Amino acid sequence: MPTRRLLLIPTVLLALAAPAAHAAVRLPALVGSHMVLQRDRPVPVWGWAAPGEKVTITFRSKAYPATPDASGRWQATLPATPAGGPYALTVQGSNRIELTDILLGDVWLASGQSNMQYKVKDGNRGGYQPTDNADQEIAAANWPKMRVFTVNQAVAYRPQAEAAGSGWQVCSPATVAQFSAVAYFFGRDLHQQYQVPMGLVVSSWGGTPAEAWVSTAGLQAFPEFGKTVTDFAGRTTDLAADQQAFVAQQRAFAQNMATHDQGYLPGGKTWANADFDARAWPTMALPGAWERAPALANYDGVVWFRKEIELTAADAGRDLTLALGAIDDNDSTWFNGVKVGGTTGHALPRRYNVPAALVHPGRNVVAVRVVDTGSGGGLMGPVEEMHLTTPGRTLALAGPWQYQVGIATGLMPKPPVAGGAQNAPTALYNAMIAPLEPMALKGVIWYQGEANADRAAQYRTLFPALITDWRAHWGPQLPFLFVQLANFQPAQPQPTESAWAELREAQAGALKLPRTGMATAIDIGNPADIHPHNKQEVGRRLALAARHVAYADNQLTYSGPTYASQATEGPAIRLKFTQTGAGLQAKGGAPLQDFAVAGADRKFYWATARLVGNEVVVQSAQVPAPIAVRYDWADSPNGNLFNKEGLPAVPFRTDTWPGVTEGRK
Repeated sequence: MPTRRLLLIPTVLLALAAPAAHAAVRLPALVGSHMVLQRDRPVPVWGWAAPGEKVTITFRSKAYPATPDASGRWQATLPATPAGGPYALTVQGSNRIELTDILLGDVWLASGQSNMQYKVKDGNRGGYQPTDNADQEIAAANWPKMRVFTVNQAVAYRPQAEAAGSGWQVCSPATVAQFSAVAYFFGRDLHQQYQVPMGLVVSSWGGTPAEAWVSTAGLQAFPEFGKTVTDFAGRTTDLAADQQAFVAQQRAFAQNMATHDQGYLPGGKTWANADFDARAWPTMALPGAWERAPALANYDGVVWFRKEIELTAADAGRDLTLALGAIDDNDSTWFNGVKVGGTTGHALPRRYNVPAALVHPGRNVVAVRVVDTGSGGGLMGPVEEMHLTTPGRTLALAGPWQYQVGIATGLMPKPPVAGGAQNAPTALYNAMIAPLEPMALKGVIWYQGEANADRAAQYRTLFPALITDWRAHWGPQLPFLFVQLANFQPAQPQPTESAWAELREAQAGALKLPRTGMATAIDIGNPADIHPHNKQEVGRRLALAARHVAYADNQLTYSGPTYASQATEGPAIRLKFTQTGAGLQAKGGAPLQDFAVAGADRKFYWATARLVGNEVVVQSAQVPAPIAVRYDWADSPNGNLFNKEGLPAVPFRTDTWPGVTEGRK
């Protein structure tokens, strides 16, 4: 925790100083010992005291007066100061606050969803670790001039004045494990490059959509969010308190949940029993959130899933391993009516042993009761982690499952905001971004988009609106750097439409705004994990973008090859690129792959592609008159076009034909 000394002035002196009662001067959590202030520009410092009280800030032997307004808020501005420190800062009012070990350097705000939130090492995830080589990275993390402040996750109906957090943590092997991995590796690269202190303010929440991070004003052009925004404006309660009350109601309900669950039948039987007749149940494809089913679009509660599998005589009477992947949130799992496991926690993969005595030849039944307390619920996979393993073979469990709601919607406690408060428009901006103003920033890094992938067409305007909104508060020249979504989900054998490809295109579209930069991560993801583990490279590529956008390094190759134009040459199309660096290459020396072409029928076929200098020529015998090209246009592509600096080409398409997310809001 930060060091902050509060010295009370004797009451006799207070009485002599002023006849009116004085409130103690205080500071926001963001202003504390060990903090980094932005170098080379005026720096606001703010806090609260009694209205009209005399407040003096002293920094580097100079005093700066401030007067609280009617609400008690005061603000002073320190002059532009070069990188350096450590310095002390004092705030004098009816009491005295002394801050120590303050550095001047560059301050970056790091925000987004789980890929920004995930830590260098997480002791709460069992054997799963979010970062490659975490232990080695921790051991080498001796960077005392790097400091990190992590904002506590919170929600609010209206913009808040304060945000709680970790305090400013000095980077060391003892502290770095709890830092955002992407933010840490980004800051480390810049610190090594420029040899100035780095301050990282991390404000992130896994699984959240972009609209939750935008202000009311920033969403005015989006009528689809208007109902929620208007509803928030009319609320007189506190969202955090409402959410806590809802959680308490849920907890009380959960203690007697079985009495409300239709899946628990008289006589001790359940819907998991092998002889239960579930033929009338609907089906859904798993893995995936149950909210995809229209009837469950906003349902949080209990859903039972069943799947019948056929086993051979060779399988019978032998121990099996049942793997179900991650389940959101909690599960109880049965095999032929006997409970074989249960896990609490949405991010943990499920693997249960099935005793040999339960395994019969012919029809067998796997049943899973899932309890979801908010946001997406169900068997989340991935596909590769859903299987039943016998001593001799592995049976895939992904595909159609029967399902039925266990507890009627009307019986469940009603949340203050449907779909999870953290996902509501403006809720995170209000609680986790607004309180950071007016702290001076060097720029922003952003890693988000997965939660908006099914609404990529909307993201084309929503994401630029978010950037513009934040710049309305921190200045129109605020550098804004972001990560383009990595490869994820199984590869497809043929060219196909892709919501994730459309989302990547929407992200790249934000580069039309000035002082933006993008780190392409299309080659460092994991088809079986939405969270890339090579966060070192994500941070490095963000740092490359920062060096160009925020530090004006115009000699640097900071991006992979980027599509510029196409020209038809008979049965072929010639493609030109920018950001070719020292030249284009097919990584690994293999032929170029993941190019597809289409003619007027808009049907895409795989194409052969070859390098001609810094251009690519593509064609397909199946498309004699091509008019459009797509590259890496898939959820999880495998393209290998790079520049010689080792940066991958940005996925692209040359057509503008409607995609799968058009019209979704």
